[in-house]
Amino acid sequence: MTSESTQLNAVELEIARNRLTSVSEEVGTALIRTSYSPNIKDRRDCSAGIYDAEGHLITQAEHIPLHLGLMPTLIENAIAEYGLDNIKPGDVLITNNPYLGGSHLPDMCVITPVFAGEELVAHVATMAHHVDVGGSTPGSMATDATEIFQEGIRVPPIRLFAEGQLQTEIMALMLMNIRTADKTRGDLMAQVSANKLGSRRVLELIEEWGVQHFYDSCDALVAYSERRARAAIASLPDGKGSFVDYLEHNGVEPEMIPIHAEVEISGDEITIDMTETADQVAGAVNCSYAVALACASYVVKMIADPTLPSNAGLTAPINVKTRPGSLVHAQFPAPVAHGNTQTSQRIVDTILGALDTFTEGLVPAASSGSMSIITIGGVDPLNGEYYSYVETYGGGQGAGPEFDGASATHTHMTNTRNTPCEVIEREYPLRVDSYEIARDTGGDGAATGGSGLRRSLTLTRGQATVVAGTSRVTTTPWGLEDGGDGISARITLAEGDELRELESMSKLTVRAGQTVSIQTAGGGGYGK
Repeated sequence: MTSESTQLNAVELEIARNRLTSVSEEVGTALIRTSYSPNIKDRRDCSAGIYDAEGHLITQAEHIPLHLGLMPTLIENAIAEYGLDNIKPGDVLITNNPYLGGSHLPDMCVITPVFAGEELVAHVATMAHHVDVGGSTPGSMATDATEIFQEGIRVPPIRLFAEGQLQTEIMALMLMNIRTADKTRGDLMAQVSANKLGSRRVLELIEEWGVQHFYDSCDALVAYSERRARAAIASLPDGKGSFVDYLEHNGVEPEMIPIHAEVEISGDEITIDMTETADQVAGAVNCSYAVALACASYVVKMIADPTLPSNAGLTAPINVKTRPGSLVHAQFPAPVAHGNTQTSQRIVDTILGALDTFTEGLVPAASSGSMSIITIGGVDPLNGEYYSYVETYGGGQGAGPEFDGASATHTHMTNTRNTPCEVIEREYPLRVDSYEIARDTGGDGAATGGSGLRRSLTLTRGQATVVAGTSRVTTTPWGLEDGGDGISARITLAEGDELRELESMSKLTVRAGQTVSIQTAGGGGYGK
């Protein structure tokens, strides 16, 4: 930060790590407690962190791996595009642009600069999945979108607040393009308020420490994380391996889409090359480069040392190569809504598969392979207002050499809670007919894979648009070391005695009395 910086001793470093991390955690808690939609206040589909003046990550709350892994790319690029010189005290920036490093359009990122006097010292940022941002379907998660414009309103880095004043015209423009305007406005203001709390906490630290010690602490935390990350990678076997796994649907139609990863560990660095992955596709399973980087960082932390601090130092020894215009480095105007929910999980599977080719006893079997998202939305005839139910469902965790996989849980790049059945029936014209573990869907082995879950939802009035997106319907989560594969996922539509099987990525209109059911895949088994 400055040439006068000094090193921290071990005690000072640990104090700084815990105090700064506690700020990130408090920001996340404040957002959850003040939000409007069940997707954030109940499911906790949000993340928070602190960044330095240029947008480099300092600390994060333990929220969603996908958000946490891509936010540094998005925030650094957003600040650079908006321009540091253009940021003033009291400003609040907002963006959801996937081509800058965002995920998909419902994930709005709110960035609050922190000024100590006239000096920009940090940023507090939150990302939250909003239940609607416009587009062709309620919930803004159309599987069959063929360009980004069908997925909702795309927001460049702009000021939501300018020098402390809400930009009412900006807010009005966004809300006019969103079905659930009241909930979206409430959730955005919850993000702004949570960030403001974080800013206050950072300034309290600076008042106690002084600006220079704050800078020294941030620098020391990043350097410490890089040292530990390099040491953890160096402890892994050197080697090189590759693996190919497949998505089974492009969002528009079934298609086996190869994701290729070549992984090389050399000393204290790891290189993950995905340049041979398929070109971006017609439907909404494309993802940004930042998603690929997030998946790579997650796998390294998972395999090398799960206790590694998550900041800019973690990614320093990780080299990720992608090809612009590919499935894992989508370019405008590719749709990206399900790059999060489907492709990120398959990227993780592929990187793990490549690592398994030259390591032993490190990699678990494949988990369910999808975040398994359901959105149901429309106009409730009871009050004439739009509603949007959004939820991702857990599945079976892949077993490891020393553990059975957990059942009905979120794995890898997702880490949300479920929406309680009572909340679903209170908030939406839906009835929860069943919600249970899909027993014995995990793969057999010395260690067994976890089972998926099953939930059935019946529309009680009116009609609604349903988007159901899962994976491993026509394929199976693979086992390792002769362990059995997990049982495939399944989506059905029922009315009375009629039952129709649906594709893994489906969009349909349902009417009152019809029931949509999803059974998520089980995890692979490990060992004979």
